[in-house]
Amino acid sequence: MEEEKTRTTDLEEEAKDLTEHIADFLETYFKLTSVKLAQKTVTFVSSLVNFAMLAGLFFLFVFFVGLGLAWWLGTVVNSRAGGFFIAAGIYLLGMFLLMTIGKKTIIPFLRNVITRLIYD
Repeated sequence: MEEEKTRTTDLEEEAKDLTEHIADFLETYFKLTSVKLAQKTVTFVSSLVNFAMLAGLFFLFVFFVGLGLAWWLGTVVNSRAGGFFIAAGIYLLGMFLLMTIGKKTIIPFLRNVITRLIYD
């Protein structure tokens, strides 16, 4: 009888230990998941800020190159307004090309890059 009581007590203690270990494991897993999520969020946001800064600098670059091109074309055709219209036409052609090939090429590429940033 006493042996049976001892076995029951040992079994109860092992069950308590197992329950405590499972609770510790779940708490640790939750903390790990929180840290991983925070790390991915920080990486994504920093990449987004970096992209915004690069996009702004690229915009300024294109703006000043466009002004220079328009001014130069205006000198070539002896009409400053004509130079600006020709430069605007070049930009309109580029925009049309981007709209035409964008859905098949650019959007999937950007989707893959963003997905890689999120899941890496």
